[in-house]
Amino acid sequence: MKKLLAPLVLVGLVLAGCGDETTTRPRVPPAAPRGLFSITGDGSVTLVWLANTETDVTGYRIYQAPCASGSSCPYTRIGTVSAPVGEEYVTYVVTGLPNGETAFFAVAAVGRDGLESELSYNDVFDTPRPAGTGLVLYNSLDYESNVGYDFSAFHRTDSPDPPTDIFYGYFVDGGYVYQQIFVPDYDTNIQDAGYATSLDAVDFASTEGWSPSGAVEAVVGHNYVVWTRDDHFAKFRVVAVGPNSVTVDWAYQVDAGNQELAVTPRPADDGSSTRRPIVWLKR
Repeated sequence: MKKLLAPLVLVGLVLAGCGDETTTRPRVPPAAPRGLFSITGDGSVTLVWLANTETDVTGYRIYQAPCASGSSCPYTRIGTVSAPVGEEYVTYVVTGLPNGETAFFAVAAVGRDGLESELSYNDVFDTPRPAGTGLVLYNSLDYESNVGYDFSAFHRTDSPDPPTDIFYGYFVDGGYVYQQIFVPDYDTNIQDAGYATSLDAVDFASTEGWSPSGAVEAVVGHNYVVWTRDDHFAKFRVVAVGPNSVTVDWAYQVDAGNQELAVTPRPADDGSSTRRPIVWLKR
């Protein structure tokens, strides 16, 4: 009986091996990334999406196209990023983009075995725009030069009349301090978008909330949106304010009516550009 033991053991091992082969799992790519969105920058776009929950995802591939996805407009891979450890979101900054030109973006997840997921399903597009920091505008009641700003020309103006888009004013009367930013005519709109930690916190213009007087109180840390008379959108953030000047960070969309800062189409006007009366708002 001892002689039969070795062959029986061998047969058992062979049978066990056959069972292992029948349970081998097929290779499956990761799920497509979810929640992709973009943040508009100056010559750049920041892409953010939810990290995949699969434990074998090692990274992501980033794709770009000049138009919506399709056989006539395929995506081209422009970069990769490793999967973050213990982070809920993944971030990738696309640089070297021309301002005023819209680009479409998608991302795919890559597994440890090299298999790639389908592209993210979100239709994400963005249009970079120029921006600047530390713009100083002087009090238009006390100074004649550099009191306003023309977003389309990227320079300060010496008068609050068009082509000025915004200008600053400060004075004290009856115990009230007035420190406000104005738009010069009824074809230009402005609104206070509220406090935010950065200029990029506001990436769109609301369809409501435009100041009826064309004036807003200049508050440090607040963001503001401007709709210019030639149908462009701009935003700025107040970083310092005082009796002599206000300092702002700004961004301007060179693509007219672009969705990145756009609202519903402005109703047709009569072609006039009547100057707004200066209405000081009590603080």
